[in-house]
Amino acid sequence: MAQTFNTPPVKFLENRDKQHFIDGRWSASLAGETLQTFNPGDGTVLATLARGRKEDIDAAVAVARRAFEGPWSALTPHDRYMLMLKVADVIEKNFDELSLLDTLDMGAPLTRTRAMKKGLLRTITYFAAQAMNWGGMSVPNSLPGSFTTFTLKAPVGVVGSVTPWNAPLVSMWWTMGGILASGCTGVIKPSEEASLSTLRTAELLVEAGVPPGVINVVTGLGAEAGAPLASHMDVDRIMFTGSTVTGREIIKSSATNMKRVNVELGGKSPDLVFADADLDKAVPGAAMGVFNNSGQICSAGTRVFVERKVQEEFVERFAAFTRKLRVAHPLDPQAQLGPVVSRRQMERVLEYLKIGQDEGAQLRAGGERIGGELSDGFFVAPTVFANASNDMRIAREEIFGPVATIIPFDTMEEALQLANATEYGLGGAVWTTNLSKAMKFVHAVKAGKLWVNCYGHQDEQMGFSGTKQSGYGMKGGAAHMEGFLYEKSVCINND
Repeated sequence: MAQTFNTPPVKFLENRDKQHFIDGRWSASLAGETLQTFNPGDGTVLATLARGRKEDIDAAVAVARRAFEGPWSALTPHDRYMLMLKVADVIEKNFDELSLLDTLDMGAPLTRTRAMKKGLLRTITYFAAQAMNWGGMSVPNSLPGSFTTFTLKAPVGVVGSVTPWNAPLVSMWWTMGGILASGCTGVIKPSEEASLSTLRTAELLVEAGVPPGVINVVTGLGAEAGAPLASHMDVDRIMFTGSTVTGREIIKSSATNMKRVNVELGGKSPDLVFADADLDKAVPGAAMGVFNNSGQICSAGTRVFVERKVQEEFVERFAAFTRKLRVAHPLDPQAQLGPVVSRRQMERVLEYLKIGQDEGAQLRAGGERIGGELSDGFFVAPTVFANASNDMRIAREEIFGPVATIIPFDTMEEALQLANATEYGLGGAVWTTNLSKAMKFVHAVKAGKLWVNCYGHQDEQMGFSGTKQSGYGMKGGAAHMEGFLYEKSVCINND
């Protein structure tokens, strides 16, 4: 019998038919079409979404352009700062509802989404501070005569964003935060797999005082709504988080009007464990570097390279840790891992479990769909493959599920070569008590964000990026704000 939990009341889901949010109000799809979104914990229909197409994107972009050129542009940096503090208050007041929506929509345990509160509020207030922290500078010149030269910065205009399903509660703020802090406006196309918290947040922004039309949300499929947004002639910047395949298409589409582009794409991040590492920390740290959010994190450290002299001990401890992880219904207060986001994603992961065994990797834990009381949901047991090689498909291709591939190495040189032998360059980590090894890793590994004796920690003030096929453009930090601005060079003749 399937396991059931009583879902706390969610006011936003009293009406399960959800429309676009454009110009501060709900708006049906112009074609009258809809999509269903499912609860991955039990496979039931959660809500119906408007199925956006090009005409819906056109309408939302036109609204965003009017808002950009309207009274919103007259707000001072301090006005935007104060407004964002009000936004933070409203988000905090409604956080329990937002976190529950994310749990129901994409399957992360409620314990995980509730734990995001402090980080989310820190992100919003960080961007609030950035509203008063950008500008130009005076520049000395070598021109004959008397001239004053300086630079000014200004918001680029309308920002389009296609956001992922694996952490909507946080992901949307890389766009929303930059928009509100810079004075831009935007249109967000959330993943059709998890749109509800984005829709509710857009509604709450208006409640907090953000003018209608500054943030608009159009739901729908990537090919039908995301692609028209990426190619739209009146969108000045496009942001995308998702697969490398789709990212390439986004970049191509941006050429229509030379949009600025920020793309965070796939990953197959290396996690190196040396024999001198503290295994009491390295085992759970590396395991959760893979299994956190059921493996649905772009920078997950899914290629675990272990120095051969401690490989077997590490694998035994890693597999034992994995088998003790509690995979449960997302509303179970004891759940450590939940389902993957959809049936399609579950089937993809299960196919890779078969591929790994066919390739000759040694299955040491998991390797199956979880049945019994979880049989109605999309649950995959956290899986450990050992004695693998870096040329196997499970080591080369992004699975985006709870699958760890453990690969032995003998020397530092070999470990670094294996770490960089991938088309991706998003993240990576090293576990060692030797500072020299740690610094060699940091300097040698080609990836946008690196950790030493930890995994996955993120500070919006530092920011992060990718390289190679993992994309480009900073998220967080001063460089993130630069993407929402363009620069004017000014020369004044003083004579």
